Amino acid sequence: MALMITDECINCDVCEPECPNQAISMGAEYYVIDPGRCTECVGHFDEPQCVQVCPVACIPLNPEHVESREQLLAKFERLQGSAPAPAAGSAHGAPADASS
Repeated sequence: MALMITDECINCDVCEPECPNQAISMGAEYYVIDPGRCTECVGHFDEPQCVQVCPVACIPLNPEHVESREQLLAKFERLQGSAPAPAAGSAHGAPADASS
C-alpha cells in the first residue's frame, strides 16, 4: 500500500526530504503523498522513512491504494528507470501520467 498523511500533520517539514522517491509535497493545508510515487521505501530502506521521522504519527497506510510488496518493488524499479511503466488502467494502480 502507498502511505498517506492525515490532517493531524503539523507541517513540521521533516518527512519531505526523507522520501527517496520525492512522493511527498506540500498540499493545500498539509503535506500529501503521491501514491503513484510512494513505495513505502521498498527498494531503498527496510522501513518507510517518513513514518520513522514523523513526530505526530500521522502517516498510516492508504487503504485506497492496496499494493503487495512485489507491486511496490515493481513501482520502485519503474521509478528508477529499470522497468517499463505499467499500461494505463493496469492492476498497479494509477493510470499513466494524465498531465501530458
